[in-house]
Formats: sequence, structure tokens, C-alpha cells
Amino acid sequence: MSVSLQTLGARPQAPLSQKPFHQWTFPNGTEWTLFYRLNSGYLLRFPDLADFEVSRDGRIAAVWPAPGVSPGTVEHLHLNQVLPLALSRQGRLVLHASAVEIDGKGVAFTGESGRGKSTLAASFATTGSRFLTDDGLQLDWLDGQCRITPSHPSVRLWEDSQDALIPQAVDLAPAVEYTTKARLLAGDAMVFCDQSQPLRRVYFLGEGVGQSLIIEAVQPAEALMQLVRNSFLLDIEEKELLAWHFDEMVRLAELPIYYRLDYPRCYEDLPHVRGAIIRHVLDEES
Repeated sequence: MSVSLQTLGARPQAPLSQKPFHQWTFPNGTEWTLFYRLNSGYLLRFPDLADFEVSRDGRIAAVWPAPGVSPGTVEHLHLNQVLPLALSRQGRLVLHASAVEIDGKGVAFTGESGRGKSTLAASFATTGSRFLTDDGLQLDWLDGQCRITPSHPSVRLWEDSQDALIPQAVDLAPAVEYTTKARLLAGDAMVFCDQSQPLRRVYFLGEGVGQSLIIEAVQPAEALMQLVRNSFLLDIEEKELLAWHFDEMVRLAELPIYYRLDYPRCYEDLPHVRGAIIRHVLDEES
């Protein structure tokens, strides 16, 4: 399954007569994404950046950039925001999570924004492991096994993480208007895994306020709440799709693979954190 994107000419964002049925906002209250219903599907408005029109089945998207918005920004919005939402309309499970491959096992990290998902993925990818996705973790069931489908081969990082983790040899995608995060492209110095991997661990990231590293099992009920909270779903009010989505989340939560992971957020400690995660992943009885 994929999403066909058509980029159309730039146009100002005209006022809409209807109110959005849903919206995403930043912690300071600034609007980030406004969700509208159309006869043909949905309109996703990123104020002052772009309007994306997504077909009802999630297979086609058209974008009208706001005047002056760069192609790099449009691509960034499509890959990290619109694509996961459109895939949810196709009956795909997509989580706000990064993931890496460790010894043939898919390992995912999820949690609230700012808790280090991308930093962990980049840390592994520059030290011998391969990353599967920076965000928009796509999951599929195959012969009763849940597998991670690789996403786009890039990782977004703030400048401090980039300076601490990334070799100079890594290529950068063009800068975008709405964030100072850099999008770093996969290559020899930051290796991407382009083959699906079985999902073997999901770590819910803590706040990083403790003094030591903690890995502890999470029960299915708590895992379910975390999975629902960190999943992409374009139409949160369509009852049939919502029921299917919840059933799939329950099925996913029943897997014995969930753990809470917390550690002091210090770049110098990342080798110790990676080592602990690797040992935990490779210990099949943990």
C-alpha cells in the first residue's frame, strides 16, 4: 500500500466556512494541523504552510503549498505528517515511534514528543545497528507475526543531537520553514534497514528525570493505553474504522513485548543505554 502525492500550484489558504472536526496544537496553544471533511475525503491544513487533500480511501493526496513555501517543506510535511495519517485510512497500523533492527529483531521506541525517539534511532544507526524509521512506524501482520515495515530513510534531529551523534559525512535534506530540526539522510555513516523485521520489543520512553537506567515490564492494559495514545488515525470519529483500529490495538497490546524505558538524558550515557537495550533484546527470557 502507498499514497500517491500530486503537488499542485501554490495558493493562499482561503478561509473555510466549516469548523475543523479535529486539530493538533503545540503545547503553547499554536495550531499545527486542522482536520476538515470534504465530499471526496479530507483536507489537512497546516497554517501558513500547505493544504493537503487526502482521498477517502487514503490512496491519493494532493497538496497546495502556501506561497513561498519550499518543496523541501512540502516533502517534510508529507513524509512525517500526512503519509502516516493517509495510511491509517488504508487500514494500516502506524505509531508515533522510531525503530531499529538488532540482530534480526525489530525494536521500537515510542512516547511523547521530545523524549528521545529519534535520538535513540540515530544513536543505534551510527554505531553498528540499522534504523527502520524515525517516526510513522508502520506495522503489518504476516502469518500471525507482527512486522515492522521500513519507512523513509531519514532521521530528524535537533542541532544538539546532531552535533553529539552524527558524523560530518551524513547528507542533509534541504532545510524547512517550520522547524530548525535537520533531516539527515541514510548512508554509510547512518545505516538504514530496507527490509521488514519482526517486532520483538516496544519501549515506552519515560521523562528522563531519574538518576539511573530502568527497564521494566508493562502490563497489557497499560500498553494498550500507550499504543492508542501514540497511534496515527486520520478520522477519529468514523465509528467503523475506529472500532477496527481499537481491535487491532488490543491485538497488538496482547503481545508480551512491552517495557518502560527511562534513563538520564545525557549523550555521554548513550553507549551504556544502547548496551542495556541490546542485552535486553537478545535475552529471550527477559
